[in-house]
Amino acid sequence: MNATGDGDRGPARTADRALRVLLAFQRRPEWGVSDLARELGLDKAGVHRLLATLAGRGFVLADPHSRRYRLGPAIAVLARTAERGGGLETAARPLLAELVDEFGESSVLNVPHGAHYRCVLAVDSTGPVRYSATVGETIPGHGGAAGHAIFAFYPKDQIDQLLGEGPLQRFNEHTIASLDELADRYARIRAEGIAVSHGEFDQNVTSVAAPVFAAGEVVGSLVVIGPQDRMSGKVDRVVDRVRAAGAALTRLLGGDAT
Repeated sequence: MNATGDGDRGPARTADRALRVLLAFQRRPEWGVSDLARELGLDKAGVHRLLATLAGRGFVLADPHSRRYRLGPAIAVLARTAERGGGLETAARPLLAELVDEFGESSVLNVPHGAHYRCVLAVDSTGPVRYSATVGETIPGHGGAAGHAIFAFYPKDQIDQLLGEGPLQRFNEHTIASLDELADRYARIRAEGIAVSHGEFDQNVTSVAAPVFAAGEVVGSLVVIGPQDRMSGKVDRVVDRVRAAGAALTRLLGGDAT
């Protein structure tokens, strides 16, 4: 009985370690065996075997000169397959529909797209006056709550690289066009787990957005958005529900929603 249990756990432990090895490349683009073993607290010989196995399947590539490893083409193939499969959208759709039913406003799922964010799913409200998102549309990352909820969880050096050093584009008088001001907003979003925008991109629109995480990284934002005059009286209620919906989607994706 115990022997069978140990045998069942052995392969699971090996698979878990292999996944930890792959996820470590989120923190650094390349690793040597010794550095990676120290980072993960694992045996060097074991890490070398895992990397060799992953390299044999194309998940990592070994530089023959530096003897360091990078992610391989099999990762890109899986990423494209996952995007075509629409798993994120499928998981999010019922949550968006619930938000629309509860608040009578449109609900949207966005994902990062370079220095922008892109709408991948929209469930519109049914009223005569409503905000309608266009699936596939891209908006600059500093343009409102949907982008803030994503980029607030990027490392500072990545933000600097994506958004540049100069003043940001202004869409109207409410737009945050200063990197310092944007950094302050991001700090509040990380502390509160929610972003609220009053007309920063479209001056007639209020939006509330929560980040969505998977594998320890932000992968998108879940948003309720509508005309300012209707949204102003229910922002507090929307904040609580959108935060909870973002956490629920994170859990569905296997992320940490705590």
